[in-house]
Amino acid sequence: MLRVFLGCLCGLAACTLLSTATLARSTADYPLRVHIVQHNSHSHYYHQTLDLVDGEGRANLFENGQPRGFDYGYQCGERLRNSPGYETYLARWKKRDQTLEILLPRMGKPGAMEACEPRVEMKDIAYYRNGDTVDTEPTAVFKQWMEKHDYDPEHGKNQPVAAAPEPAGTGANASQ
Repeated sequence: MLRVFLGCLCGLAACTLLSTATLARSTADYPLRVHIVQHNSHSHYYHQTLDLVDGEGRANLFENGQPRGFDYGYQCGERLRNSPGYETYLARWKKRDQTLEILLPRMGKPGAMEACEPRVEMKDIAYYRNGDTVDTEPTAVFKQWMEKHDYDPEHGKNQPVAAAPEPAGTGANASQ
Protein backbone atom coordinates (compact mmCIF):
# COMPACT_ATOMS: atom_id res chain seq x y z
CA MET A 1 0.00 0.00 0.00
CA LEU A 2 2.84 2.37 0.86
CA ARG A 3 4.53 1.59 -2.47
CA VAL A 4 1.35 2.46 -4.38
CA PHE A 5 1.00 5.71 -2.43
CA LEU A 6 4.65 6.67 -3.02
CA GLY A 7 4.37 5.74 -6.71
CA CYS A 8 1.30 7.96 -7.13
CA LEU A 9 2.99 10.76 -5.20
CA CYS A 10 6.11 10.57 -7.42
CA GLY A 11 3.94 10.54 -10.55
CA LEU A 12 2.02 13.59 -9.33
CA ALA A 13 5.28 15.40 -8.55
CA ALA A 14 6.66 14.61 -12.01
CA CYS A 15 3.49 15.91 -13.69
CA THR A 16 3.63 19.09 -11.63
CA LEU A 17 7.26 19.71 -12.58
CA LEU A 18 6.59 19.08 -16.28
CA SER A 19 3.55 21.37 -16.35
CA THR A 20 5.50 24.09 -14.51
CA ALA A 21 8.32 23.81 -17.04
CA THR A 22 5.82 24.08 -19.89
CA LEU A 23 4.15 27.13 -18.35
CA ALA A 24 7.51 28.72 -17.61
CA ARG A 25 8.16 29.64 -21.27
CA SER A 26 9.94 32.91 -21.03
CA THR A 27 10.57 35.61 -23.56
CA ALA A 28 14.19 34.44 -23.47
CA ASP A 29 13.00 31.26 -25.22
CA TYR A 30 11.62 33.47 -28.03
CA PRO A 31 14.32 36.09 -28.69
CA LEU A 32 13.06 37.11 -32.15
CA ARG A 33 10.20 39.48 -32.96
CA VAL A 34 7.86 39.31 -35.96
CA HIS A 35 5.79 42.19 -37.30
CA ILE A 36 3.08 40.90 -39.65
CA VAL A 37 2.46 43.52 -42.33
CA GLN A 38 -0.01 41.70 -44.60
CA HIS A 39 -1.88 38.40 -44.57
CA ASN A 40 -4.72 36.48 -46.09
CA SER A 41 -6.23 33.33 -44.72
CA HIS A 42 -8.93 30.73 -45.11
CA SER A 43 -10.61 29.21 -42.07
CA HIS A 44 -11.71 25.56 -42.04
CA TYR A 45 -14.48 24.51 -39.66
CA TYR A 46 -15.56 21.12 -38.37
CA HIS A 47 -19.01 20.96 -36.75
CA GLN A 48 -19.11 24.77 -36.49
CA THR A 49 -15.81 24.87 -34.60
CA LEU A 50 -12.62 26.35 -36.01
CA ASP A 51 -10.44 23.42 -36.95
CA LEU A 52 -7.62 24.84 -39.09
CA VAL A 53 -6.54 28.09 -40.72
CA ASP A 54 -4.21 28.32 -43.69
CA GLY A 55 -2.86 31.37 -45.40
CA GLU A 56 0.10 33.43 -46.52
CA GLY A 57 1.50 36.90 -46.11
CA ARG A 58 4.41 39.26 -45.62
CA ALA A 59 6.21 40.22 -42.45
CA ASN A 60 9.44 41.55 -40.95
CA LEU A 61 11.71 39.60 -38.64
CA PHE A 62 13.82 41.43 -36.06
CA GLU A 63 16.93 39.46 -35.12
CA ASN A 64 20.12 40.79 -33.50
CA GLY A 65 18.99 44.38 -34.09
CA GLN A 66 18.48 43.84 -37.82
CA PRO A 67 15.18 43.92 -39.74
CA ARG A 68 14.55 41.43 -42.56
CA GLY A 69 11.43 40.93 -44.62
CA PHE A 70 9.99 37.52 -45.40
CA ASP A 71 7.07 35.94 -47.18
CA TYR A 72 5.32 33.10 -45.37
CA GLY A 73 2.74 30.36 -45.70
CA TYR A 74 1.08 28.59 -42.78
CA GLN A 75 -1.43 26.04 -41.49
CA CYS A 76 -2.28 26.55 -37.83
CA GLY A 77 -5.03 26.18 -35.27
CA GLU A 78 -5.27 29.97 -34.83
CA ARG A 79 -5.47 32.82 -37.32
CA LEU A 80 -2.36 34.88 -37.99
CA ARG A 81 -3.37 38.54 -37.93
CA ASN A 82 -1.64 41.74 -38.94
CA SER A 83 0.33 43.17 -36.06
CA PRO A 84 -1.57 46.02 -34.41
CA GLY A 85 0.38 49.25 -34.96
CA TYR A 86 4.08 48.52 -34.53
CA GLU A 87 3.66 45.67 -32.04
CA THR A 88 5.34 42.34 -32.67
CA TYR A 89 4.86 38.66 -31.89
CA LEU A 90 7.40 36.55 -29.98
CA ALA A 91 9.24 34.08 -32.23
CA ARG A 92 12.19 31.71 -32.54
CA TRP A 93 13.71 29.63 -35.29
CA LYS A 94 12.59 26.02 -35.67
CA LYS A 95 14.69 25.57 -38.82
CA ARG A 96 16.88 28.58 -39.64
CA ASP A 97 15.68 30.56 -42.69
CA GLN A 98 12.93 27.98 -43.32
CA THR A 99 10.50 27.68 -40.39
CA LEU A 100 9.71 30.05 -37.52
CA GLU A 101 7.72 29.32 -34.38
CA ILE A 102 5.53 32.32 -33.55
CA LEU A 103 3.53 32.64 -30.32
CA LEU A 104 0.00 33.91 -30.93
CA PRO A 105 -2.31 35.17 -28.18
CA ARG A 106 -5.50 33.10 -27.87
CA MET A 107 -8.58 35.24 -28.28
CA GLY A 108 -10.72 35.36 -25.12
CA LYS A 109 -8.02 33.72 -22.98
CA PRO A 110 -5.70 36.38 -21.51
CA GLY A 111 -2.14 35.15 -21.13
CA ALA A 112 -2.77 31.97 -23.17
CA MET A 113 -0.57 31.47 -26.24
CA GLU A 114 -0.57 29.05 -29.14
CA ALA A 115 2.41 28.32 -31.33
CA CYS A 116 2.22 28.52 -35.12
CA GLU A 117 5.03 27.40 -37.43
CA PRO A 118 4.93 29.24 -40.76
CA ARG A 119 7.28 28.31 -43.60
CA VAL A 120 9.30 31.39 -44.54
CA GLU A 121 11.18 32.74 -47.54
CA MET A 122 13.63 35.36 -46.32
CA LYS A 123 14.19 38.55 -48.34
CA ASP A 124 16.91 41.22 -48.48
CA ILE A 125 14.33 43.99 -48.05
CA ALA A 126 11.95 45.18 -45.33
CA TYR A 127 8.20 45.63 -45.72
CA TYR A 128 6.19 48.63 -44.54
CA ARG A 129 2.61 49.82 -44.87
CA ASN A 130 1.99 52.81 -47.10
CA GLY A 131 -1.70 53.58 -46.69
CA ASP A 132 -3.56 50.55 -48.01
CA THR A 133 -0.57 49.10 -49.85
CA VAL A 134 2.60 47.32 -48.78
CA ASP A 135 5.90 48.70 -50.06
CA THR A 136 9.50 47.59 -49.68
CA GLU A 137 12.78 49.32 -48.95
CA PRO A 138 16.37 48.19 -48.39
CA THR A 139 16.96 46.84 -44.90
CA ALA A 140 19.65 49.50 -44.31
CA VAL A 141 17.09 52.27 -44.90
CA PHE A 142 14.58 50.58 -42.59
CA LYS A 143 17.31 50.18 -39.94
CA GLN A 144 18.11 53.93 -40.17
CA TRP A 145 14.42 54.68 -39.61
CA MET A 146 14.44 52.34 -36.57
CA GLU A 147 17.44 54.15 -35.08
CA LYS A 148 16.02 57.61 -35.79
CA HIS A 149 12.72 56.69 -34.10
CA ASP A 150 14.17 54.57 -31.25
CA TYR A 151 12.18 51.54 -32.46
CA ASP A 152 13.68 48.26 -31.21
CA PRO A 153 11.06 45.54 -30.67
CA GLU A 154 13.68 43.04 -29.46
CA HIS A 155 14.22 45.27 -26.43
CA GLY A 156 10.60 46.22 -25.66
CA LYS A 157 10.52 49.43 -27.72
CA ASN A 158 7.35 48.61 -29.70
CA GLN A 159 6.34 52.21 -30.37
CA PRO A 160 8.47 54.53 -32.52
CA VAL A 161 9.29 57.90 -31.00
CA ALA A 162 8.89 61.05 -33.10
CA ALA A 163 12.30 62.22 -34.27
CA ALA A 164 13.49 65.49 -32.77
CA PRO A 165 13.66 68.34 -35.30
CA GLU A 166 17.17 69.34 -36.35
CA PRO A 167 18.41 72.77 -35.21
CA ALA A 168 18.22 75.51 -37.86
CA GLY A 169 21.25 75.59 -40.13
CA THR A 170 22.35 71.98 -39.53
CA GLY A 171 20.07 70.01 -41.84
CA ALA A 172 20.59 69.02 -45.46
CA ASN A 173 18.57 72.06 -46.59
CA ALA A 174 20.72 74.57 -44.69
CA SER A 175 22.10 77.53 -46.62
CA GLN A 176 25.82 77.52 -47.27
